[in-house]
Amino acid sequence: MKTKTTTSLNEIKQFLAPKKLAVAGASRNPKKFGGSVIKDLKERGFELFPVNPNAEEIQDLKCYKNIADLPADVKHLLILTPKDKTAEIASQAVQNKMEMVWIQQMSETPEALAILEEAGIPFIQKKCIYMFADPVKGPHNFHRFLVKVFGRYPKK
Repeated sequence: MKTKTTTSLNEIKQFLAPKKLAVAGASRNPKKFGGSVIKDLKERGFELFPVNPNAEEIQDLKCYKNIADLPADVKHLLILTPKDKTAEIASQAVQNKMEMVWIQQMSETPEALAILEEAGIPFIQKKCIYMFADPVKGPHNFHRFLVKVFGRYPKK
């Protein structure tokens, strides 16, 4: 099975539109990527549901041990886990009928992508959420500008 290689801007907008996301790989440490994403998306108005089996709460948000524990109306999942955990989280996403999944660049694995593709769950890969979750700020805004200049920004 050949895994999809491109993501459209419409898919990205569809993923972000509900502004309600589960975040697997959320960290209690605000200096780690999984902690800074929680802080920054919260500031951008997202309703977040951190998933971390080792935490009860992250940045004043209730933390969930696994995908199965999430509220039933949370249907979009952002995966920030180390690669050795991504396939398991993708399997949990399938079992719990997530409608869309974003695997943060550097977290994707061929196995995780195949799991989602086989289940027919739309997914985003090889993209950084910071370049698309408005308002895009600082170095991420400059990076987005460069990606557009060089023609690598997703098409509609």
